[in-house]
Amino acid sequence: MKPYPVNCVSIVIPVYNEQQSLPELLRRTEAACMELPYPFEIILVDDGSRDDSADLLQQAAEREGSPVVAVILNRNYGQHAAIMAGFEQCKGDVVITLDADLQNPPEEIPRLAKLAAQGYDVVGTVRSNRQDSAWRRWPSKLINLAVQRSTGVAMNDYGCMLRAYRRTVVDAMLACRERSTFIPILANSFARHTTEITVEHAEREHGDSKYSPMRLINLMFDLITCMTTTPLRLLSIIGFSMAALGILFAGLLIVLRLIFGASWAGHGTFVLFAVLFVFTGGQFIGMGLLGEYLGRMYSDVRARPRFFIEKIVRSPAASTSHSTVSPASPYLNKVAP
Repeated sequence: MKPYPVNCVSIVIPVYNEQQSLPELLRRTEAACMELPYPFEIILVDDGSRDDSADLLQQAAEREGSPVVAVILNRNYGQHAAIMAGFEQCKGDVVITLDADLQNPPEEIPRLAKLAAQGYDVVGTVRSNRQDSAWRRWPSKLINLAVQRSTGVAMNDYGCMLRAYRRTVVDAMLACRERSTFIPILANSFARHTTEITVEHAEREHGDSKYSPMRLINLMFDLITCMTTTPLRLLSIIGFSMAALGILFAGLLIVLRLIFGASWAGHGTFVLFAVLFVFTGGQFIGMGLLGEYLGRMYSDVRARPRFFIEKIVRSPAASTSHSTVSPASPYLNKVAP
């Protein structure tokens, strides 16, 4: 693994109804980026917020010499689509993603950038002492285990969005045009060298989690259908297994019927209902999974844009060079060694 030359670092942050945490987020993120030995830019993507988040982002981007770039989407498309919109606008050799709720510390940005500069394609993070509720933690553990088995990449926390990506990995992700994407998994499919570090996890100070139970269910289906076709193969295996068990069970019922008589099984009525429910449930599970894949194919065939950018706001003094920050800005006073 060879060191990776870094000339600029981009921070991509999706924002959705986070007006209360934005001032502290901007302060802490800019302070952390000042510790970098490279120029930097901070791409904040408003994902159709219904509060004043978009206005606050525009004000931050319009400051003289501001490192902030505000990307305003016309409506809510979801966290991963917003991050992809940020990827399209960033210019850094290393791209770091971060949530806007401040549960993951922006102060880890220099450490992530340092590891990426050592040659890692993807630098993930593992949340220690996670502050989420149990109904969020346990499903997350099951999903992480399933992802590890399906992708073969041994990373422990795919749900933490505080991650660093090499420019080549970001470009490869942008070249993928599927509509349902889960960025950590997609990135690992293009990465050769990956690593993880442990970071602190804080309680949410403002607002509520944007992942409602229905959003978590949608995310689970996105995970299953975007990373592997194994469930489709499992359907065939389960179908053959159920058919074989049904034949054996039917044979057993016939033998018991002959030995103990019709009264033993209520003339077979309840047994038939039980068998019917088992097979009907299996059919509906299979149809549901198959429908998920067909729905993804339908979305890809329509080829609609994953997002629509309403406007992009940069500092009036922003440069058109590799970094979007003004050359006269103090943010560019640091030069890579």
